[in-house]
Amino acid sequence: MPQLGESMAEATIVTIHVKPGDHVKADQEIIEVETDKAVMGVTTPCAGEIAKIDAEVKGTYVVGAVLGFVEASEADAARFQKNAPEQPQGSVDKEVPGRQEEASEAAQSGNGSGSHFRIDESDALPTVAAASQLGGDRAGGLPVPVSAKGAGYLSPRVRARMAELQLTQADIAGVAGSGTAGRVTIKDLENFLGRIEGQTAEKPSAIRTGVADAMRRSWTRPLATVGLSVSLDPVLADRKQRDPKPGPALYALRALALALAETPASAARLIGGRAIQSPSIDIGVAVEAGEGIMVPVIRGADKTSLADLTTQYTELVELARKRRVTAEMTAGGIASVSNFGTFGLDWGTPIPLPDQTLLLGLGAGKKMPSWSDEKEQFVPVVQAELTLSFDHRSLDGGGAGRLLKRVTELLSDPSKL
Repeated sequence: MPQLGESMAEATIVTIHVKPGDHVKADQEIIEVETDKAVMGVTTPCAGEIAKIDAEVKGTYVVGAVLGFVEASEADAARFQKNAPEQPQGSVDKEVPGRQEEASEAAQSGNGSGSHFRIDESDALPTVAAASQLGGDRAGGLPVPVSAKGAGYLSPRVRARMAELQLTQADIAGVAGSGTAGRVTIKDLENFLGRIEGQTAEKPSAIRTGVADAMRRSWTRPLATVGLSVSLDPVLADRKQRDPKPGPALYALRALALALAETPASAARLIGGRAIQSPSIDIGVAVEAGEGIMVPVIRGADKTSLADLTTQYTELVELARKRRVTAEMTAGGIASVSNFGTFGLDWGTPIPLPDQTLLLGLGAGKKMPSWSDEKEQFVPVVQAELTLSFDHRSLDGGGAGRLLKRVTELLSDPSKL
């Protein structure tokens, strides 16, 4: 299994195109694998004959795992052997930055024999030490409210058990604790696990897992949404004159790019005590891909014409639906556009990606009566709702409102796009 992405640790086999005895060329794609970001191809290291395939469809393999063997010439085999990654010896525990020592302590506290559980990076639970019996009910030296309910306070034993099962606090948010001040006890957790044991369950796809993780990380920020109605008549009239014909979402993307070019601080990321501004207006486009969403990024959207945006967008959508978008194609955006109007939705509150500050949503266009001062009567207008979801740490309602207002102004005069 090759390292197909910088953050890739493992991948799931989707399709195997060859069988033992087949002759293959060098760099021929023989296996398709799925990561949490895309479907990619595994190619042969050299020409030869497929001797054996160890991998199985739907099996998940770590980077460096042997998927199969190619019977090749001695020269090719020797050359490939020099580049083959070394297999790690023994088991290597994943490090949880800043929590490794606490997690180890929690695991020991939860087991009288002092055995350790392996802690995964997905464990995003707060550090809670054993409750002290002095000075009232305390956790980690901090007071625990007597009225606390649900899974807010967890014992080291519960946390160790969750780490063993790779559960996060969000997974047990609905468990009502029976312990002191509403703590979830090990009995509560085991009863919960017993209740769901008989229910229908299946392993989510890699992309679904990736989306879930991204949304969990996004929700750690204070997010807000503002909305505004916009007439699409100017856009639809302008679209008839263009070839290729951009969709309304691309007009919105272009308008957002130009608005951000005027006020780049609106999309700044707040990291520590600094507001980080991107040197380029790179905007993503949300595309439905199987069981999840992929967001390929269009670079320098403020400097790209609508015609070029249409060409790039068509290519990226095709790649996204085939899950052929690479990690590099989805990285580095400062904002995204989501056209949820294609599902017949009028309004929504889409969530920005963890590394982005803004997400512009476009609702369905519908004919609505609008008063015309010129005709002194109501006239039909194709109208849609625009929403702007944003990280409230970086942007206030006033700034978000002005940015959205500027987007609607640009859409009302497509000649400026």
